[in-house]
Amino acid sequence: MKKYAWIAISSFTLGLLLAGYLFLYLPEKSATPADVFATGTAPAPSANLFASPTPQEKATLDFVTIAEKIGPAVVRIEAERREPSRSSGFGEELPFGDDFFNRFFGQPRQNQPESNTVQVGGTGFFITADGYILTNNHMVEKDKTTSVTVTTLGGKEYDAKIVGTDPGTDLALLKIQAKDQPFAELGDSGQVKVGEWVLAIGNPLGMEHTVTAGIVSYKGRQIDTQSYQDFIQTDAAINRGNSGGPLINMRGEVIGINSNIVTSGFGGGGGNIGIGFAIPSNIARKVVVQIKEKGRVIRGRLGVGIYARDLTEGLVKQLKLKSKAGALISSVEPDSPAEKAQIKEYDVIVQVNGEPVKNGDDLRFKIADIQPGAKVNLTVVRDGKDIKVTAVVDELEPEREKGQVASTDKDIGLSVVALSPNSARRYGLRTTEGLLITEVRNGSEASRQNLAAGMIILEVNRRKVTTVGEFEDLLKKTESGDEVILLVRQELDGRPQDFIATVKVR
Repeated sequence: MKKYAWIAISSFTLGLLLAGYLFLYLPEKSATPADVFATGTAPAPSANLFASPTPQEKATLDFVTIAEKIGPAVVRIEAERREPSRSSGFGEELPFGDDFFNRFFGQPRQNQPESNTVQVGGTGFFITADGYILTNNHMVEKDKTTSVTVTTLGGKEYDAKIVGTDPGTDLALLKIQAKDQPFAELGDSGQVKVGEWVLAIGNPLGMEHTVTAGIVSYKGRQIDTQSYQDFIQTDAAINRGNSGGPLINMRGEVIGINSNIVTSGFGGGGGNIGIGFAIPSNIARKVVVQIKEKGRVIRGRLGVGIYARDLTEGLVKQLKLKSKAGALISSVEPDSPAEKAQIKEYDVIVQVNGEPVKNGDDLRFKIADIQPGAKVNLTVVRDGKDIKVTAVVDELEPEREKGQVASTDKDIGLSVVALSPNSARRYGLRTTEGLLITEVRNGSEASRQNLAAGMIILEVNRRKVTTVGEFEDLLKKTESGDEVILLVRQELDGRPQDFIATVKVR
């Protein structure tokens, strides 16, 4: 009996020792996907299980803390705008180039035919304690918006002033008369990594202060060759009404401003399918500074047409290039900085002020950041040889940034945007010069002359027009009640047909 008792006592003691060892020295149970989603913080990879966390990792917050921290800075924006009725299938998002990609408003539009007034709702957020608010330009376009109302999380309403807008980046800065407002900080979007967690806060479909989570799906997404945006793509659920709201990293910093979505709905009527786009905070920071200081964004211009795609192996071989990096010049505008610097077609610009140029979009961004009047040193590859040239950058006209609707006190019932080779290609047009009609108001003089969106105005009163400014100037010189003669081109099945239309000025 003593023998069995000794064995039992020994076994019990060994069991206690083993249990103590397992409790004290084995690592904790790995977090499940549900745990990760609940906390918003992923565990360290197994290879780094015993590594000390970095300061950045220590600063990571959970979803609840971020929502409580940033939520009070987010506001609802309601804008009252003058909108002409539409008469074509181009859709209201024409300047964006493709109904597959859509900007998004909040509540359904309420059109009042007698006044052509609509109300749109969306999101914005405070970036300073004294009442500066960042949102999207397409929410509060200056020439169309008559009033803007801001409502805080606490339910206070304020009339907002439009400090300035920038169609090129789709950003706008508002100001209300208030102090000590909770505000969100703009983080460094250059440090964003694909796969990291992000949160979106906004007012989708009128549902105020909705918080959704997802990851960064892609960086540097280019979806519009005429804009100055370099989008962050995310699968965080964003819908109509999130427009202008913050995209937030796990340190509680705003790294993007939600602006566009991809939708499966016809004509942009669908909802979230997991593909949304946000304007990087580093771009927004530059825009805010210029708008606060100058009321608008000023960009540099070189005056070149750029090959719209990345260079191919075939082009590299033909042009005797060292790599596929660079921007191929397809055209040079007369009397432009590029022509004065003797830049030629088929040149490939590979450096701007010593910095390498990745592609055509990269060249546009770099030149746009240079102030007009400044010299820029360019490295150009021509027939396999590196050539150093210096150009004096001039100012990019606002209407060249993104096709803007003409605004004048004289009216013929239609709106136009400048037609460029890029936009012509986007709409499948052979004509690359003139003004594209984007809308014709029902019952107007233009509609009675059977003009329609998609047609191209080549001449006004026998004067060639290539910019919206030229169009406005010619209308201003015409007396109300007089007729203007338009040379119009319509492309049917790829074949251009020109005709003359006469329209009375109101």
